[in-house]
Amino acid sequence: MTNFIHKPVLAKECIEGLNIKASGIYVDGTLGGGGHAAAILQKLDDNGLLIGIDRDAAAISAAKDKLVGNFRLVRDRHENIKEILKESPPIDGFLLDLGVSSHQLDTAERGFSYRYDAPLDMRMDEDSQLTAYDIVNSYPEKELSSIIKRYGEERYAKRIARAIRKMDKPVKTTFELAQIVRDAIPGYNPGHPEARTFQAIRIAVNNELTELSQTITDMTELLKPGGRICIISFHSLEDRIVKQAFKYWSDPCECPRNIPYCVCETKARLKLISKKPIRPSSQELNDNPRAHSAKLRIAERCI
Repeated sequence: MTNFIHKPVLAKECIEGLNIKASGIYVDGTLGGGGHAAAILQKLDDNGLLIGIDRDAAAISAAKDKLVGNFRLVRDRHENIKEILKESPPIDGFLLDLGVSSHQLDTAERGFSYRYDAPLDMRMDEDSQLTAYDIVNSYPEKELSSIIKRYGEERYAKRIARAIRKMDKPVKTTFELAQIVRDAIPGYNPGHPEARTFQAIRIAVNNELTELSQTITDMTELLKPGGRICIISFHSLEDRIVKQAFKYWSDPCECPRNIPYCVCETKARLKLISKKPIRPSSQELNDNPRAHSAKLRIAERCI
């Protein structure tokens, strides 16, 4: 059995938010360690179904050994959810737990974490071609800077990209990259200032944000009236996309604001269950420090 240890973030809040029907069909679009999927399955009877999706072969393998109940696993990206579910009846609930899994972070050779010295990789799908090594060592300085700025919200992106390009040999490991980043950032930097750059490169390697808005649109269309979507994000870029998508589908009217009433007759498809994001409790933060930046947003299909 694959040693895929995982503490599902905001698990209780997700289960409550999904408002699970025992015979319903639920989709975990980011299976990861299977913690959320297992919690959903506990609420389902023999007529219920859990569909788990993940691009990581290790996650799929571990879930086959771990999960108990009526489930179907698909190795794919959640961006392809419309194709994956094209023959499925309407769905009762979707869950996305965005970002990198604990298993990926803690498997040193995957190269996700600055805490372990490992080759620069960061691929969620190990069959994909692009790696962190490719981006760090072959992208032009301007493009590398743009990635670090856009996806890491790093104010010193230009300095970091310039420092990487000044190296007289390829940057091969996570420790090498982390040291370059720390040296490029001026002043005293407590904690792990390299975290923003690692996040940025990981997002670029895995193309994590490009299709997220479309995925939410597809889930909304596939959702049964009364069904719910729960999405956990871990940084402001993800959360902004989720917030904007939920806001649009809860108020899709495109009429000019200066006219007194709606003439486009575009009806809302979602209603917001959580107008503000739900955050982990102090108890959960004590038990699982990795949950500290998690935000859960919930919406329900209304028509």
